[in-house]
Amino acid sequence: MATESAAAEGSSLVFHPMDQFIVKPLFGDGGVGWFTITNVTLWLMLAIVAVVIMMVLGTSRRAIVPTRSQSVAELAYGFVHKMVEDVAGKDALAFFPYIMTLFMFIVMANFLGLIPMSFTTTSHFAVTVVLALAVFLTVTVVGFVKNGAGFLGLFWVSSAPAPLRPVLALIEIISYFVRPVSHSIRLAGNVMAGHAVIKVFAGFAAIAAVSPLSVVAITAMYGLEILVAFIQAYVFTILTCVYLKDALHPSH
Repeated sequence: MATESAAAEGSSLVFHPMDQFIVKPLFGDGGVGWFTITNVTLWLMLAIVAVVIMMVLGTSRRAIVPTRSQSVAELAYGFVHKMVEDVAGKDALAFFPYIMTLFMFIVMANFLGLIPMSFTTTSHFAVTVVLALAVFLTVTVVGFVKNGAGFLGLFWVSSAPAPLRPVLALIEIISYFVRPVSHSIRLAGNVMAGHAVIKVFAGFAAIAAVSPLSVVAITAMYGLEILVAFIQAYVFTILTCVYLKDALHPSH
């Protein structure tokens, strides 16, 4: 009985879905410092390299009949250009290179994170918070540079009854400063949750009784994560366009 109990204990399924998000040094086994090259560093660089390969090298030999890489690059360019123009207006096209860079980096980092044994950089708040803060600071500076004190009209709802305007102004100010929090958590939270669920199903795949169901679940979740990888990049980018529109046209 003791032998059977020990065998059962030794064969128990132990897996940690969050282990895939641990930041580790790329070289050596020491701690992680300010200038330590980690797995995050590696996959951030790979995302940048992938964007350069697709957008620069893929379009270096432009032709009337485009290659596959040129077609994808042109499709991405047209998609983001139309998004900026439709959401933020034609005067926002001056910021198109910045928004295009954001979209391509996020979507590429998301897709690279779907490669087995890779590291999903956009699952870390340290990455998404920096991206969200960059958008927040850019929009705020642009708002004041373009409109001066008129940018504060974003927080004053002139169409509301006069007694409610101070209360609404306070709510608008709070919601404005919460933007980078929701902007970053939405991206990191969705990416992290999907990868964690896939890891859980992968752990159950080791059990013979539920293995077929786990394989089906993993396949379905992986297909969903491919869709989520694009949708979350799209949501982050379109929210950036909405915030930019507020900076360029702050009046309610």
